[in-house]
Amino acid sequence: MQPSAQMPTDPTLAPYDLLVVGGGINGAGIARDAAGRGLRVMLVEQDDLASHTSSASTKLIHGGLRYLEYYEFGLVRKALQEREVLLRAAPHIMWPLRFVMPHMPNLRPAWLIRAGLFLYDHLARREILPGSRGIDLRQHAAGAPLRRDITRGFVYSDGWVQDARLVVLNAQDAAERGATVLTRTRLAGAERGEHMWTAELASLTTDGTETSRQTVRARAIVNAAGPWVGHLLGDVLRQPATHSVRMVKGSHIVTRKLFDHDHAYIFQNPDKRIIFAIPYERDFTLIGTTDIEYHGDPAKVAINDDEIAYLCKSASDYFTKPVVPTDVVWTYAGVRPLLEEEVSNPSAVTRDYTLELDAPATRAPLLSVFGGKITTYRRLAEEALSRLHAPLGIKQGDWTAGAPLPGGDMPEPDAGAFEVSLRAQVPWLPEALAHRYARTYGTRTHVLLADARSLNDLGERVCGDLFEAELRYLVQYEWARTAQDVLWRRTKLGLHVGKEGEASVLRWFERQTENTPELATR
Repeated sequence: MQPSAQMPTDPTLAPYDLLVVGGGINGAGIARDAAGRGLRVMLVEQDDLASHTSSASTKLIHGGLRYLEYYEFGLVRKALQEREVLLRAAPHIMWPLRFVMPHMPNLRPAWLIRAGLFLYDHLARREILPGSRGIDLRQHAAGAPLRRDITRGFVYSDGWVQDARLVVLNAQDAAERGATVLTRTRLAGAERGEHMWTAELASLTTDGTETSRQTVRARAIVNAAGPWVGHLLGDVLRQPATHSVRMVKGSHIVTRKLFDHDHAYIFQNPDKRIIFAIPYERDFTLIGTTDIEYHGDPAKVAINDDEIAYLCKSASDYFTKPVVPTDVVWTYAGVRPLLEEEVSNPSAVTRDYTLELDAPATRAPLLSVFGGKITTYRRLAEEALSRLHAPLGIKQGDWTAGAPLPGGDMPEPDAGAFEVSLRAQVPWLPEALAHRYARTYGTRTHVLLADARSLNDLGERVCGDLFEAELRYLVQYEWARTAQDVLWRRTKLGLHVGKEGEASVLRWFERQTENTPELATR
């Protein structure tokens, strides 16, 4: 297992086959796929991995039940096919989740819901996930927190994912297969030659200050910059585009736990939208999302009071106990870079993707990614490499469908069984910590623990159950450079340790930077 330290590049060395720009799920997935085919790959991200859209999702691996109403059968089928592929690849950070849809006769008739769920069950083969069925909410546990007049519902399956960790694991796998991964590195400019791109990269500190520049060469560039795909194409690469993205803001709220069972809810709204209420981080409930046209800086997106009120009201229409803004303990928002379409309703804009390949015979290839959703990222990466087969002379075929992500190489695959095994092998590890490690790092927990023989061997307890050994692992193997990287992306410990805990992690990083100044610029 290779450490994730960023290595300096030398333009006199052999060029990269692929320079991937953008460290979200699509960029990380493409870098992983390409590195596994033997290509020499560099991935650059101007911030932290999954800093923006890819850590601000509803955190679902799903086909998109509501897309059936927009006749997106191809997209839904593709996403449904991917659910179980992904669940097998990373069972430690993804797992099946049952969803309850309470029936509201004034919104959609029961026959229409049954027909939609029948399609959802049968558009793709299922081996792990059970099918849908009707339920009596007067008898089912999911009916307890709902209004007494809501008596009928339906239950179906999809999956849950720790979205930012999915990005990190794809980047980690890419690095272990030979890719160079540079976070806090911006593509400052690039010149397109006959057979080669010459790219100038700017290294940044964690506060965004530029410290140095370097030049690399690459046979092709992949523009996977998400909300910045158009900016990168026109302003940095100075190339024309035939597609564009439509930025749609999706916001979420997190409250203290609203119900005790392990099912999630999908609630229909009179405006034809849906929201989810999902068990989250043991002690919380996640509610979202909104769909609002966005025209600002994608890096500065934030929820507003109207969105908070909308989500609270939508949930309150179903729960016996109303959800009010003062119940909200955390919020997050992200910009979805959706493929531009001539539709007025942001909710109706397709979640599918388009790959635009510009590969004239006398110019180095450029592939740009427009749109997409987290569930279909692996298929998108396969299609991206398929487009680049001829221009780059790629020989090796598709390989990721059966390959586990780091930490996912466990029997069955069964994260629960792995946790039992871990507790037997490391009996001194507290039960709650063993559970968190198993569900965060999977089999890589053994790397984190290394030669530890007792809790004291994990070093300083920085806050909560976050020990120094875990922080060092995240720095060495997962590109963590700040408290935010650790507490709000690679884990969600920020919800549990509060401001005081966050300050403790910040101080830990400051001490590391003092002792190792290059950490600030790596």
